[in-house]
Amino acid sequence: MKSSDPLLQSWEKTLARKRDTPAIFATSGEVLRTFGDVEQRARDLMRSTDVFHEGSVLAVQIGNHEDWPSILIGCLRRHLVVLPLEQSMSERQRGEALEICKVKAVVSAVPTGGSPEIIRLEIADCTPDWHGHPPNLLKLTSGTTATPRAIRFRSKQLLADCNQICDTMGISDIDLNFGVVPVSHSYGFSNLLTPLIARGVPMFISRDRTPRAILGDLARSNATVFPGMPVFYQAFCEMEHVPKLPKLRLCISAGAPLPLATAKGFQKKFNLPIHSFYGASECGGICYDLQAADRDEGFVGEAMNGVNLELVDPQGSASQIHVRSGAVGDGYFPEADEEKLGNGIFVPDDLMIRAGSGFKIVGRISDVINVAGKKVNPAEVEAHLLRFPGVRRAVAFGRESVLRNEEVAACVVAAPDVSETDLLQFCRGTLSSWQVPKRIFIVDAIPANERGKISRRGLSQRFSTRRKTPPLP
Repeated sequence: MKSSDPLLQSWEKTLARKRDTPAIFATSGEVLRTFGDVEQRARDLMRSTDVFHEGSVLAVQIGNHEDWPSILIGCLRRHLVVLPLEQSMSERQRGEALEICKVKAVVSAVPTGGSPEIIRLEIADCTPDWHGHPPNLLKLTSGTTATPRAIRFRSKQLLADCNQICDTMGISDIDLNFGVVPVSHSYGFSNLLTPLIARGVPMFISRDRTPRAILGDLARSNATVFPGMPVFYQAFCEMEHVPKLPKLRLCISAGAPLPLATAKGFQKKFNLPIHSFYGASECGGICYDLQAADRDEGFVGEAMNGVNLELVDPQGSASQIHVRSGAVGDGYFPEADEEKLGNGIFVPDDLMIRAGSGFKIVGRISDVINVAGKKVNPAEVEAHLLRFPGVRRAVAFGRESVLRNEEVAACVVAAPDVSETDLLQFCRGTLSSWQVPKRIFIVDAIPANERGKISRRGLSQRFSTRRKTPPLP
């Protein structure tokens, strides 16, 4: 019987075309799965999940394992809800996610590297009440607090995101994706997993996330498409004796803003442009810099195919946006927030302006610093610091202040002859008094997480005014 699920329908077409061709490679070149193997593993999985009721939630925590496509396909056929979990999450975060999402079982990787095992849980005593409309996927995210919540997706939204990405970026089944970004994260799920299922785009799996290993694997694999992150590209730029990448034709950067200096340095070193890709877990891809020309910091390109963007406050100096597309999720779980996500519209926290034919991110609602009632956009302070000779990176953030609610501080990566005194004097010469940082910390590198994202909240805590001694740079 033919499936009515749109993602499964696409898979059936892929399987008919490519059953005996390689779907997943190891970076050594070994074929780990053909498309036919993916189908067989999906059928095997279905036999081991028939004990679960429709609508039950299965968490998947296996890293970039070759069974990921089969698990998703098998769960779609059994009408089970998939919850991807990152391997790097803490035990506390994992426990909260399992409890909040009422997870019935966890698909876990085994230490020996064999097939994942399904571990049944007793955390949830019932299947979530989906009110007759169960999702196919839950994407884990967090709000303004550290408490996790999930986003509900149906197959048609996952397929819409895949189609928007492949059509906008020009990715087809003659390409070879390089899979090092986590499939459990929205970026990897939409750029690696669903294109394999829906479009037949094969991929290499790389499990070594050290930059030198990634670059070596890229060269050996002959991949044509690299969905990467700024932290990788920056590391590649700083390496000596790098290999040639003759087959690589498309470099994508997402997960964090791409510094212009990194984009220029990479193009000079490898003769390849980097295309900025802006998206969110709630709606998939939003913008893409197709031309990858030298633009201002924060430029993310035009709206992707099938995506409609509208400034919430078109008259303001910067505004949030309304994102409308077929890929926007149905809402948050367990508690809805329809002002932010609902009725086919998502409102990101980013503040944006129009820049030529595209858009530029200039800050976030949560990043605005309140200095005695004056609102300071940290992006303006950062842009000014980057004009000082020798300054390579700059991140401004707010710190608690007894007298002024918050005060501005900044971390800067700069040449050895640049001092805090010089930078403060430079800021006082142009910025308004409330915009001038009280302290500028010169550091070797600005701390970032594994996705390359920098947390202003984390910097505020690390460089708090309450600390008796400043942290080591």
